[in-house]
Amino acid sequence: MTQDVEMKDHQTPSHSVSSAVPSTLQHLKEIASLIESGSYTKEVRLIVRAVRLTFGLRRQLTAPLLSAFLDFALQPGSEAHSRLSSFLPKEDEHDREVDTATSAVLTPAKHLFPELKIYCYLLVLVFLIDQKKYNEAKACSLASINRLKSLNRRTLDVLASRLYFYYSYSYEITGDLAEICGNVFALHRIATLHHDELGQETLLNLLLRNYLHYNLYDQAEKLRSKAPRFEAHSNQRFCRYLFYLGKIRTIQLEYTDAKESLLQAVQIGDLELFRTVAEKYASTFSTDKTHNLIVRLRHNVIRTGLRNISISYSRISLADVAEKLRLNSETPVADATSIVAKAIRDGAIDATLDHANGWMVSKETGDIYSTNEPQIAFPFQYCFLP
Repeated sequence: MTQDVEMKDHQTPSHSVSSAVPSTLQHLKEIASLIESGSYTKEVRLIVRAVRLTFGLRRQLTAPLLSAFLDFALQPGSEAHSRLSSFLPKEDEHDREVDTATSAVLTPAKHLFPELKIYCYLLVLVFLIDQKKYNEAKACSLASINRLKSLNRRTLDVLASRLYFYYSYSYEITGDLAEICGNVFALHRIATLHHDELGQETLLNLLLRNYLHYNLYDQAEKLRSKAPRFEAHSNQRFCRYLFYLGKIRTIQLEYTDAKESLLQAVQIGDLELFRTVAEKYASTFSTDKTHNLIVRLRHNVIRTGLRNISISYSRISLADVAEKLRLNSETPVADATSIVAKAIRDGAIDATLDHANGWMVSKETGDIYSTNEPQIAFPFQYCFLP
């Protein structure tokens, strides 16, 4: 009698422990219930919480697990179920997770909310990207975006912003980012019409990233300056926006600290020093995709050096100009002639070209204080006094 009691006492804890540890599938079902609650009550915070919990389970996702969850969350045989199931790799039956205990308790939802369907797309898309199945991820992301276009619910905004990001990422990682630029523009327009500020914030960053990826800085600045701005919904997205803005400002030469390593060369017009620094950090510039910045800075270095020459010499041969600028090319004199002509045309230097003798003739800059001009201008400083 006492032995039976002791055996029962020992068996009970083991059973309670096994039932107290829910499976990953059980967690996903609870998240689905949370999404349904958020959709029904229109509480966005519940959707945000569901997304946060999902990414905590990201490393535990498997194909059999997702197949079981799709069977639970979606109507078997439906268009969404068939499409998403086709993206998952086929597994053996013995690999399929069996969760009879939880399936007996939770039954599939009868009324499917759009949020739950979109969540299933997001779940499968994240799994495909983690498994490096990028072609399948592209197809899945495109299908989810096409479904999103016809929906306008505030409870979908959080899920949609995540899908936008992975949609762009799946195309970027396969080198096809240019294909979706027009589609992302259309999504941004739809988000604006739907007053989806979170979607606008996400899509603006994706468009800026798309432009900067292909060094289209002018288009990026035009978009940024005309896009509507509002209070940031996410510090992370706002930091991304500031990063892209910084790169645009850098390329436009509207910066101070960004050119520290090249500042000396730019200021004194030393092309050799500039070339040394550029070659030293060539790999860094390539990685950061700032090669266009270096090209434009080189023009500034040449322009500064030419200005210093024009101030120092009233007349100098173009061969000497090429030598002082250290133009290491096959035709340095011809290059120097072109550079001088462009600088004169742009008003960077006050000089003329003597093609017959091959000279650059600088116009003399007289001392204005040795003329009567200061005396003439002096009375006008006090003309406003009574």
